Amino acid sequence: MPPLRYILWLAPYLGVALGFAFPDCVNGPLKSNAVCNRTQDAATRAQALIALFTDDELMANTVNFSPGVSRLGLPGYQWWSEALHGLSTSPGTGVVFTPSGNFSSATSFPEPITLGSAFDDSLIKAVGDVISTEARAFNNFGMAGLDFFTPNINLFRDPRWGRGQETPGEDPFHISQYVLNLVDGLQGGIDPTPYFKIVADCKHYAAYDIENWEGNDRTSFNAVVTNQDLSEYYLPSFQSCVRDAKVGSIMCSYNSVNGIPSCANSYLLQTILRDFWGFNDDRWVTSDCDAVDNIFSTHHFTSTYAQAVADALKAGTDIDCGNTYAEHLPEALNQSLITRADLEKALIRQYTSLVRLGYFDPPDVQPYRQLDWSDVNSPNAQQLAYQAAVEGIVLLKNDGTLPLDTSIKKLALIGPFANATTQMQGNYQGIAPFLISPLQGAMNAGYQATFVAGTTISDTSTAGFAAAVAAAQSADAVIFAGGIDGTVENEGQDRTTIVWPGVQLDLIAALEAVGKPLVVLQFGGGQVDDSALKNNQTVNAILWAGYPSQSGGTAIFDILSGKASPAGRLSTTQYPAAYTDQVPMTDMSLRPSATNPGRTYKWYQGTPVFEFGHGLHYTTFNVQWQQTPPTQYDIASLISDASSNSPLDLATFDTFDITIQNTGEVTSDYVALLFVNSTAGPAPLPNKQLVSYTRLHQLAGGSNSSASLSVTLGSIARADTEGNMWIFNGSYQLNVDTGPALLTHQFDLVGQSVQITHWPQNVTSNSAA
Repeated sequence: MPPLRYILWLAPYLGVALGFAFPDCVNGPLKSNAVCNRTQDAATRAQALIALFTDDELMANTVNFSPGVSRLGLPGYQWWSEALHGLSTSPGTGVVFTPSGNFSSATSFPEPITLGSAFDDSLIKAVGDVISTEARAFNNFGMAGLDFFTPNINLFRDPRWGRGQETPGEDPFHISQYVLNLVDGLQGGIDPTPYFKIVADCKHYAAYDIENWEGNDRTSFNAVVTNQDLSEYYLPSFQSCVRDAKVGSIMCSYNSVNGIPSCANSYLLQTILRDFWGFNDDRWVTSDCDAVDNIFSTHHFTSTYAQAVADALKAGTDIDCGNTYAEHLPEALNQSLITRADLEKALIRQYTSLVRLGYFDPPDVQPYRQLDWSDVNSPNAQQLAYQAAVEGIVLLKNDGTLPLDTSIKKLALIGPFANATTQMQGNYQGIAPFLISPLQGAMNAGYQATFVAGTTISDTSTAGFAAAVAAAQSADAVIFAGGIDGTVENEGQDRTTIVWPGVQLDLIAALEAVGKPLVVLQFGGGQVDDSALKNNQTVNAILWAGYPSQSGGTAIFDILSGKASPAGRLSTTQYPAAYTDQVPMTDMSLRPSATNPGRTYKWYQGTPVFEFGHGLHYTTFNVQWQQTPPTQYDIASLISDASSNSPLDLATFDTFDITIQNTGEVTSDYVALLFVNSTAGPAPLPNKQLVSYTRLHQLAGGSNSSASLSVTLGSIARADTEGNMWIFNGSYQLNVDTGPALLTHQFDLVGQSVQITHWPQNVTSNSAA
């Protein structure tokens, strides 16, 4: 292991090379400039710096790897680092891991699809805090930047989407709460002072959830979306990120929205983002990588590159992740398509953000500048990664076989995930300090485990079946670990079907015939149709793990053995395989129609295999109201009682206090999901919508606990066709939990319906020259 003093010596040189060095405000050329004056506000400091740039220097520094200005002593800076579920080695980004020793690894948390299934906001905030702590430690030694292109908060609208694993799920309310807590943890608070811990970046704005489906490529796809669906589904998570969590940056997406590329779309980037949500000038917008180039090259929105970069810059894209700005902004300036003021605005936003990160301030006054290798992969971080995996794993089916009986000693671990390590991390992964496979988890739990792969994810050969069956015959129980992985779902790669790939189901059938207890571990971000397993009595249990990452094997076998209890809930709908024949991915509408069976649990008219929010336990629960809620609410009173200090949609509708009793014998967490359904408002009517949730921890058998489920006006509102949110009068019903609700309550909203938000209309549109 290289000694820390060696890393300390090397860090400044690494930082310069990688774009992570700090300017010298003590002895450098900028020492007398206001940018180095800590008594000035951040914007004034940035303006003083940018005023010194020549036109050429302005244009050169509009790309993600900004070269800086050497004559001013301003070093280059890499704006692009990744940290989706821990620091990431994604190609082209700034995070660097050493081959061994200090800074050779960072905590690898489960993918967001697994984190989202925990429905635990405090857990998500803690994960963000650990990631940003480790990010700062890496940055202090020249191994990473201060700005991280995370999180992905697009909704998992269609099960075929290749990047669904990167998101917390399909529900806009859930993801809005997730991102609020994650950004809070990542940035060190809500709009923190005096310093941001790191700057997070909510992506991909907007209506982005297609990679390459049947020739429809993300770099040229035009997402046709109504204002109703933008307001009610596609953008609430971004509103939460921008308006409520005060994120420091936003990434515009590859696709067009209603005919205009997102990175050239002033309706998205100015009217909604800055004017409506208040994304101010100490925050910046970056393109997705090469998305500015795509305005011309794949969308064919403009006739020249000069017009493309001008449209993007003037619409509000401050940083080009790529080189198109640097190459073509000079043409745009020469043709008077842009002005120096346009360039200065973009650069001032960027460097105001860096001022707020402490980039120009002495390290000895900044606690975050003191973090080092000892703050990476701490015991607390390791425990949190394990806890996150346990909390996010979902028990889909169980006939009582789980937890495994203590008489079971010998296990046959079969399938393409049975000995998985990096495979369990999913995409945008980093170098984990360790990776515990299911096989290792079984052995660590004290089982005699035999591993036979039997097949790969998509292989159509049955050559490995005989060895797998032989192992099963010699075991007390069989654990099949399979599903889908990055060879099937990934960035740039959508699925065309949601059936189990390859011959995995055939292998499971062969294992069923052995007659031993059989548990299926299902991995992957996107769901596959489990109908054949759900309805088969010889498959005793199904456990969905998503991508549980570094402690996945331990978490899985702690649950299988009963050391831990499952309490995760599906954050997506598991559809039957026929769903993919009923609606194309390119149909962005949510509501059911003659050509669309409806999307997500809110609108789907069919019968899901496993519904959103489904999750079994090793015990049973009873839920009661602590006090019977009102049966009637006056809309006018709700509005008049709302505080004028916050947006009306965040005002409290009511808080519902419940008592949860563990009526079984096994200690377990419990996720309380509160849904509402109603006959109020315009047709079609949603099946139900999530309005509140919370996770209770470690309820012992026979014990009671209480929870408060706060419901806002915005969460019970619905959008009209223009995207305005309304509180509609009529009858409503509250339901706690999925399936047969554990607790219900009916109430009426009386008085005149009231509009609580005014969605900005696109009265003007960008047009290519």
